Amino acid sequence: MQAAIVNRLFLGGIGAGLLSFAVLAAFPAEAYLAFVSNEKSNSVSVVDTDKMTTIKTIPTGQRPRGIAASKDGALVYVALGDDDTISIIDTKALRVVGELPSGEDPEQFVISPNGKTLYVANENDAAVTVIDLATRGAIGRISVGVEPEGMAVSPDSATLICTSETTSMAHFIDAASHQVVANLLLPSRPRFSAYKSDGSELWATSEIGGVLSIIDPAAHKIKETVSFEIPGVRRELIQPVGVNLTKDGKLGFISLGPANRVAVVDGRTHNVLKYLLVGQRVWHGEFTPDEKYLVVANGLTNDVSFIDVAALKVVKSVQVGELPWGVAILPQ
Repeated sequence: MQAAIVNRLFLGGIGAGLLSFAVLAAFPAEAYLAFVSNEKSNSVSVVDTDKMTTIKTIPTGQRPRGIAASKDGALVYVALGDDDTISIIDTKALRVVGELPSGEDPEQFVISPNGKTLYVANENDAAVTVIDLATRGAIGRISVGVEPEGMAVSPDSATLICTSETTSMAHFIDAASHQVVANLLLPSRPRFSAYKSDGSELWATSEIGGVLSIIDPAAHKIKETVSFEIPGVRRELIQPVGVNLTKDGKLGFISLGPANRVAVVDGRTHNVLKYLLVGQRVWHGEFTPDEKYLVVANGLTNDVSFIDVAALKVVKSVQVGELPWGVAILPQ
């Protein structure tokens, strides 16, 4: 609509062209909405990432944790661990409008790149539930290790990854057959994994092991292990959890839990470049679509921190609900 208005004004000649600049200035810059799951307050906070302020709180069921937006941005899904369901939030009305059959104790989930399928880890059931988003029905159940949590899917939608905390494994699952095709032993208590956008690497965090594993997903082998050392912080407090990789694969941001830091890792050399001080017990985060900011949830300070990706610095913290856990971002 904005482009159409500007084009019509330019057709009117130079004077109209000058007027078009005033019209452009009247339109706000593109902003995004961040949806933050609050585990203790049973709510989802909505944050305007342009103004960096919380604009609404949406009540949910009990213990919301994993959260993600649909591919078209029309819906946000949030896993309710104590209600054994996944709530559906309409992103225009900003309210809960339905639910999905998640299986027992859903924690994290991932949506396939084609936007058709949702895979959810059932933490207390040692299983993954497969949900068809078109019909909103469960179409499969996959047995995995004990305490499954982290979920990832390959860029080509062919392979699903589930990390099981107690079993300390990454399970490689064929998305078509729903069969586990390989298991990889990881350092103690793996929490989350993420693919590079080209599918060349899988990065997996181990909370108690205190490391990041760089995995060759084709060979099902660990290529390299990245350790973290922060001056003045005890090693046992450095507990890697969330992973966010830039689209070009050049940078990875690792949330380090009670170390209250996000580590910046070079995507090519795997060297740690910097530690960014955020709030207490940082869990998971999400980039704005333009990758200007990474927004991370800080569980014990009840806020989210905005990280300037280009400058590699924290620019602001914004209060949300109690025990914020995950972040989903979509265009406003």
